[in-house]
Order: sequence, then C-alpha cells, then structure tokens
Amino acid sequence: MIKTHASLLMAAMLALPTLAMSDTLELPADATVDVQVIDVLTLSAQAPKRNDVVLHPVADGDASHALPEYCVLIGDARLDGERIRLTTQSLTCIETEGSESEIYSGEISAAAYDTDGNFGLAACQDGDCRLPPEQTFQLRLASDLAIEQQDNPAARINEQRREAEGAGVANPIPAEAPDPGDD
Repeated sequence: MIKTHASLLMAAMLALPTLAMSDTLELPADATVDVQVIDVLTLSAQAPKRNDVVLHPVADGDASHALPEYCVLIGDARLDGERIRLTTQSLTCIETEGSESEIYSGEISAAAYDTDGNFGLAACQDGDCRLPPEQTFQLRLASDLAIEQQDNPAARINEQRREAEGAGVANPIPAEAPDPGDD
C-alpha cells in the first residue's frame, strides 16, 4: 500500500509542468508553451524575413508546459506562402521566489504551431502577414531543454545587504561610538 502511494506521489511530481527554483530549467521534447510576440510582426513579399523576433511566455493557456513568467525568447520569422514560420534559438529566464532569483540562459530549438496543428501561423490576408502582440500561439520544442542555472551577481549583492542589516559577519555597522563632530 505504501509503495502505491509513493508511486502516485512520484508520478504527480513528474507531471508538474515546470521545475521552479531548481538548478536546471527542463522541458521535454515535444513540450508546448504559449507565447506572444513583444512587438507587431509584419512580413510581406518585400520583407519576407525578420531576425531577432522577441517573444515572451503567456500563462494560463492550453500548452502542456509553462516557462517562468520573466522570460524572453529570441527567434526568426519568415514568410512561407500564406503562413509565418517562426523558430527560436535562445531564451533567458529569471525565476523568482520571494527575495531569491535564479537566471537561466541558453539555446532552445522550438517552432510555432497554429491552432490547426500545422507548422507556422496562418496570419496572412491578401498578402499582408501580421502577428499582433495580443495573439497567443504555441511553440513546440524540437528537443529536450535542459539549461543550467547561471551565476547571479545580484543575488550575492542582495545577500551581502541582508547580512549588513542584520548581525552577520559582513555587517559593516560600527559599534556605538561618540560622533567625532560632537565637541
């Protein structure tokens, strides 16, 4: 009986969409995440390609997984017939919990899929292809994502500040002494 409960608990933990506040940001291949562009993306026959498109994750969608709230993804978009093909190369995320934060930055191989399940986004009308920031779409990962936590110099500075305000070793507050200006 105990073995069954432990197995169920383990299965529930493995089914969690993201691993928050861990040493590695991980998502499996074929995971989907909901995203939006930051700025309007417009492609045409005269400008059929755009590099360095900035995306951010969106919560509460139909995706299988979620990225931390504070993330940016960088990708490229190109026109393909009546669809916008969008692929990503990199992401940077900051995961926060209270006063603690972790930074993840690395490569991601994912592509945009429309609600019809096809690769690319059906965002073209009469030769004008436009993707507004409020339109949510899904990225599907082409391979596993495993990004190690990066060094966070700001976290060390904040830790030193907290120690300075308390009774820690790094506390630079001097002992009680008369003010040299008082004569």
